[in-house]
Amino acid sequence: MKKEYSTIPKSMSEMEMYGFSWMEFVTAIPSPLFVVTTYKSNGKPNACLQSWACFNGSPHGFYAILSSVNKSGHLYQSIRETNEAVINFPSLEFYDKCSDTIANNGFDNDEIALSGLTSEKASIVNAPMIKECFLNLECRYLWEREIIEGSSHVLMCLEIVNICAEEKYLDEVVHGRYGEEGFLYNIHYPVNPENFNGRSHDWVATLKKSKDMGEY
Repeated sequence: MKKEYSTIPKSMSEMEMYGFSWMEFVTAIPSPLFVVTTYKSNGKPNACLQSWACFNGSPHGFYAILSSVNKSGHLYQSIRETNEAVINFPSLEFYDKCSDTIANNGFDNDEIALSGLTSEKASIVNAPMIKECFLNLECRYLWEREIIEGSSHVLMCLEIVNICAEEKYLDEVVHGRYGEEGFLYNIHYPVNPENFNGRSHDWVATLKKSKDMGEY
């Protein structure tokens, strides 16, 4: 039997949401995890662990839509100053170090090096990329929108202009981008609204292929 929720469930009424919608915790829709890297105005590398994004391709190009960029953060400021960034995808092996960038986020910090990661200069754009990440997408800023007028966060579109990929990940038979060493997903605090008791957990997940849909 399906349950419907158009207003916040009673069990969640006192829950601390930290700026998120209660619907996000009920649906628990996963989103890919990655680190966006830029240069701050002082030349120091900036690294921001992100989720809440989608990637869209058309005959005109390939685009990243970042749906929650804080207008008061270093990421927003540096992208607007340089118009360029790199999106870096880590494996589970390097997730903890990528997570450390959250704490090492002072303006005068090299946020990549302080987190135990290695910075490399991107090939095309003026931004650093993380050597340990198996996939790096070099991007240029296209546009931004507030989903709701006056919001503290924006939806931002970046055009992907170059791909740097670890060779062993390119062959799906040998290794591939999926499984325990592939793409990571953020499962944000899934809640059962029928009996929520004030506690849940965030999860990091990997993606498993389950059905061959045939040759494309």
